[in-house]
Amino acid sequence: MGIEEIEILRERAEKFMENGEYLLSKGVLDIAAFNIQQSVELYLKYKLFQIAGDYPKTHSIKRLLKEIGKVTEKIEKVRSFMEENIDGISNLENAYITSHYIPTEFEIREVENMLKLAKKIRSFVDEL
Repeated sequence: MGIEEIEILRERAEKFMENGEYLLSKGVLDIAAFNIQQSVELYLKYKLFQIAGDYPKTHSIKRLLKEIGKVTEKIEKVRSFMEENIDGISNLENAYITSHYIPTEFEIREVENMLKLAKKIRSFVDEL
């Protein structure tokens, strides 16, 4: 994958985030949650490619974060971040699964928290 393709990941991550924020403002919570999850997933893959030249083919935010910890040699820092935010990270992962396979409804507060965590994850990996 070249530089142009990897920039597409970053751009898509941005667009998913913007779309998630918009949908949240309109009360379309299930699709907003999915968009926020996709934003985080693609951004983590973008960062991994920047650092390591590749990324695992997974939808798991936990796995992507652990991989970032390995390649940056900051395993303990990432582990600590994950422990502090494990419930929110799990909710983000569940947003992917439920939006595809299980009809479910989200509460506005849940999706607002997902959005806050998505921005927090992004800042965290940018600082590694």
